[in-house]
Amino acid sequence: MLANLLVILAAYLLGSLSFAVIVSKFYGMDDPRTYGSGNPGATNVLRSGKKKAAALTLLGDALKGLVAVWLALALQDTLDLSDGTIAAVAVAVLIGHMWPVFFGFKGGKGVATALGVLLGLSWPVALVCAAVWLVMAFGFKVSSLAALVATLISPLAAWFFDLPGSWILAIVIIAALVLYRHRSNIENLLQGKEGKIGS
Repeated sequence: MLANLLVILAAYLLGSLSFAVIVSKFYGMDDPRTYGSGNPGATNVLRSGKKKAAALTLLGDALKGLVAVWLALALQDTLDLSDGTIAAVAVAVLIGHMWPVFFGFKGGKGVATALGVLLGLSWPVALVCAAVWLVMAFGFKVSSLAALVATLISPLAAWFFDLPGSWILAIVIIAALVLYRHRSNIENLLQGKEGKIGS
């Protein structure tokens, strides 16, 4: 029981590493929470004009989701972790990203980290969601719209590929959290005010 709790806590702490802030500090840039949308994520970092910093933010946020799940799966037999614990790890790393203990609980919206989590749980599900995001992003040039559609598709893809029940539930929770964090974007989309990628 203790091992399960420690693994979940470790996932939250890993998720709390905000790569948008870390990468921006490394490049001597302004804190991404102080310009644009105020969201510490790759899309907002891209608004600074630093494409390399945005790419590193995207990679870092995705990798922490992947690494958290991958490590939990690698230790599953050794620590006797249940599928439910793996599911909790998947949710915990995303919660860490959204409400990071190291950055005043002011985190990102979780799209890249959610993709990393999906990749760790099931690469086919992640591939489907990434493909949907790319098609929507290139088609409509609106990052939030692409993220929302890919998010809505994720539980269906998880069900289609017959993932364990606890993992499907985790993906449903992850989708709900991502949608919750995008509620201002949803409002802007409905009003036709949402900014486009690169603006």
